[in-house]
Amino acid sequence: MSQTTIALLFLAFAIVSFILEKIPLGLTATICALGLTLTGVLDASTTFAQYVNSNVILCVGMFVVGQALFETGMANKIGGIVTKFAKTEKTLVIAIMVIVGVMSGLLSNTGTAAVLIPVVCGIADESGYSRSRLLMPLVFAAALGGNLSIIGAPGNLMGVNALQEMGLPTSFFMYAPVGVPMLILGIIYFACLGYRFLPKKTETVGAVQTQTDFSNVPKWKQTVSLAVLVAVIIAMIFEDEIGVSIQLSSCIGAVILVVTKVIDEKTALKSIDLEVVLLFGGSLALAKALDVTGAGNLIADKIVGFLGTNPDPMILLLVIFIVTCTITNFMSNTATTALIVPIAVSLANNVGADPRAVVIATVIAGSCAYATPIGMPANTMVIGLGGYRFKDYVKSGLPLIGFSFVVCMVLLPILFPFYP
Repeated sequence: MSQTTIALLFLAFAIVSFILEKIPLGLTATICALGLTLTGVLDASTTFAQYVNSNVILCVGMFVVGQALFETGMANKIGGIVTKFAKTEKTLVIAIMVIVGVMSGLLSNTGTAAVLIPVVCGIADESGYSRSRLLMPLVFAAALGGNLSIIGAPGNLMGVNALQEMGLPTSFFMYAPVGVPMLILGIIYFACLGYRFLPKKTETVGAVQTQTDFSNVPKWKQTVSLAVLVAVIIAMIFEDEIGVSIQLSSCIGAVILVVTKVIDEKTALKSIDLEVVLLFGGSLALAKALDVTGAGNLIADKIVGFLGTNPDPMILLLVIFIVTCTITNFMSNTATTALIVPIAVSLANNVGADPRAVVIATVIAGSCAYATPIGMPANTMVIGLGGYRFKDYVKSGLPLIGFSFVVCMVLLPILFPFYP
């Protein structure tokens, strides 16, 4: 059996396993990595190098930095301050989306949603507003905000890594030129049209999540956690000027937080999501196999052949977005991005186009998991709390996907020309 066939078989296994989720995502990716090594498609050093990839290290460092903000209650306080000034249900929706969107771009979209869901539930219960009118905008804003920076979601780093391997420049706010308009349009959508689609339901008391009491946390810990986060982000933005890589900045921030005992060592280690690390490393190994065996090019050739000779790059961009967006609503968005990015790169290379537009489109489409309750963890978190049904996600989420699609199709070719 040829190495190309073996790589394609592992890709097929990964797709099926990611969709069914009978096996944990990280374990699926690891099985692929080990299988590709045992079959000789990749050597051991190449395989395990993916698990200590610089972007995996960045992810690990930011897990700790973000957790400190959650652990000290600073994230909770920020969310409470902003929502406190909202006087009506509609302004509350807008306030929630603004704060969640910004925090998701600078921390973790899933983590931000998780910490603010009980805050919003408490606000809804105290004010008499329906939780079902507030929680869906919250989780959608978390997904939108994840597109503001390269650390907003694990899948974002997949795109960064692909571009870096091709020698193309990346930056902390690489996705922001598209992500910011998407977030703004998403907020406007819910403030005007989407607000009407939000269901108004009576939730059961048993679904209430209790808010953690942070009153006993020293204020200096909250201050230091916020200061370190801001310092790390500034260092990442000015990476070239200060000569310190973003990976090193995140690790320095994590070490400072542990050394100053803002967050203890056990909590810091526990905050590192090993499933994400294993998924990231294993997926990178699979992507490497698709590249070195030519399997990625083979898939790209078939798609290009289906689209006809010399397809317009805009058609490729459209196809990539639609395919990725469809898949991500039924399986992990990180896994979807990991699978599609190498294929998108091969597609761009096949037509001689700059790959940046298709890579960014893939990453952003991978975050457009608004139409189902299983598209992303935050969607699932609020099903019971909001009393939602499948159709509620479809009704509110599909128009948002449509707006995101239009923003990408308009801005990407302008910001990242196919033939610069």
